[in-house]
Amino acid sequence: MISSIACNAAASINKIPDPAVDTPLATTKGEQVAVFAGGCFWGVEAVFERVKGVSDSRSGYSGGSAGNASYDQVSMGNTGHAEAVRVTYDPSQITYGQLLKIFFSVAHDPTELNRQGPDTGTQYRSAIFYTNDEQRRIAQAYIDQLNQAKVFSRVIVTQLAPLDAFHEAEAYHQDYLEHHPNEPYIVFNDMPKVENLKKEFPALYKAK
Repeated sequence: MISSIACNAAASINKIPDPAVDTPLATTKGEQVAVFAGGCFWGVEAVFERVKGVSDSRSGYSGGSAGNASYDQVSMGNTGHAEAVRVTYDPSQITYGQLLKIFFSVAHDPTELNRQGPDTGTQYRSAIFYTNDEQRRIAQAYIDQLNQAKVFSRVIVTQLAPLDAFHEAEAYHQDYLEHHPNEPYIVFNDMPKVENLKKEFPALYKAK
C-alpha cells in the first residue's frame, strides 16, 4: 500500500437511496457470502466487520486467472486479481442490497477507475464478484439505479463479474486496522470510512 495523507471518502453519502431491487430479510437464520473489491482491502474489511449481521469479513484476492495468489504477486498488477473482501452474513439480519448500499456509500468511491485514493492499478479496481444470479440481478439493478439518478458526479465504474475464486490474503493483512490504528495510511484513508459507517448507518453499526 502507498502511504498517503489523502482522505478517500466516497462522495454523496447522504444522497444514496436504498436499492429499489432487493430481497426481503430471510425468515430463518442462515449464512451467505458476498465479495467486494474497493481499493485497499484494509478499509473495506474494517467497514464490513462492523456491520450488524456480518459474522466475518476477510481480506483476499479475486478476479484473476492465477490459480493462487499472494500479495507480492497481486501488487505487481499483472495477475488480474483485485484486492477483495469476503463478507459472510446472516440474510435474516441484513440483506444483500443493504450491503451494497454500504459498499457504494462508505466503503469506497465507485467512480474511480482502476484506483482508489492513493493506490493505483487494476488490483485496486472497484468490483462486485457475485456468487449467484440473484446477487448479479440486485447489483446490476442498483448500479443502474444510482447512475440514472446521477447520485455521483461521475458514472459508476464498478465491475460486475462472477466469483470464480477467493484467495485469502496473508495473516498480517487480516484485521489490519485493528492492529495498526495509528499508521498514517489507516488514519487518513480508512478511519474516515469507519466513522462514516457509524454516522450514516447507526442502526447497522456494531462496535468492535
